[in-house]
Amino acid sequence: MNNEKKFALPIHWNDHEDIAIELYEKFGDDFDESKIYRIRFTDLLEWILTLPNFAGTREQSNEGHLEQIQSAWVYEWRDNQ
Repeated sequence: MNNEKKFALPIHWNDHEDIAIELYEKFGDDFDESKIYRIRFTDLLEWILTLPNFAGTREQSNEGHLEQIQSAWVYEWRDNQ
């Protein structure tokens, strides 16, 4: 873990863009737009909960957050193409 991540602020469920950036950094181009939209929310939830600096809990998640994160991840992927 590099120092930049070690001192990063905690990420919460409302930080959709920050979560999307972390997911993009973790998976890179393994997931393109169509694959991102086909990810099951159960999988997405597990991946988010394992992100470094993620401070939210499983109980705080909801479909709205997961949809927003999924969309933000697509935009993040597009920005990097």
